[in-house]
Amino acid sequence: MKEKRQYNRVTIPIPVRLETITLDRKEVLDLETRDISASGTFLPTLTSFPEGTRFILDFTLPSYSLEEFKDIKSLKGFTGNMVRSTPYGLAIQFDKECQIENLKAL
Repeated sequence: MKEKRQYNRVTIPIPVRLETITLDRKEVLDLETRDISASGTFLPTLTSFPEGTRFILDFTLPSYSLEEFKDIKSLKGFTGNMVRSTPYGLAIQFDKECQIENLKAL
């Protein structure tokens, strides 16, 4: 089956604080990425959310230098929505203005 993804994924655990953007309830989770690309990420978690749930994501880059992120100053305040949920986690697609430009070339 042909890969449908527009951008390659980097398999790396990056700590991320995930906050729901809803009027009725605020939920904050501290997770780690399973993989990340220029357009989104997959986050292992047992917590489920309805499809389309909006999130703010604040990534914390590891202390060691990563070539993929060398020009990135901050990965705070990313926004996106959940596009898929599995028993193992959820996939979040970043809003276009939040895409990680450095990862597009990989």
